[in-house]
Amino acid sequence: MSSHHPGNRHTLAAEVREATGLNAAGCYQCGKCSAGCPMAGEMSLKPHDLMRLTQNDERDRLFGDESIWLCLTCETCTARCPNECDSARIIDALRELALRHDPERAPRKIRAFHQAFLDQIRSHGRVFELGLILQYKMTGGPLFQDALAAPGMLARGKLALSPRRIKGIKEIRRIFEACEPRPGEET
Repeated sequence: MSSHHPGNRHTLAAEVREATGLNAAGCYQCGKCSAGCPMAGEMSLKPHDLMRLTQNDERDRLFGDESIWLCLTCETCTARCPNECDSARIIDALRELALRHDPERAPRKIRAFHQAFLDQIRSHGRVFELGLILQYKMTGGPLFQDALAAPGMLARGKLALSPRRIKGIKEIRRIFEACEPRPGEET
């Protein structure tokens, strides 16, 4: 049974194809992606399941499960696919579509990390680890879970106290501006 909503003009597979140029229908469920996935043991829906649900337009089931958020984008699935489906890129597109569809459905810690990471890139053109950690911890991450590791990391030079900006920061910011929805556009 499809969970396609009448208000949607496109199937989920069509939206993924529009966003990535990739055809999820190319997956013929051999399972090699899931067999090699380092996170498969943590996922209720394995990579091949995510591909099948995309093909069948089951967005509610896909977006209601944490599995798409557990993908590390290590691309093991992509490398193992005999049909060159690029599951990692499709899963990444599914995350973006899920955020667009219902941002509150994504797990809080993942939303906080996602936003902190993007804010660092927008501000500095690269990740400033200390800024990333602080923003993440203050907006949804486990505040004191690994606080005792910070002094040692600072002492060993693993965490810089101030960010370094890249030379092309203006170009990075233009990319972010181009990706932001315009007034009246759906987010």
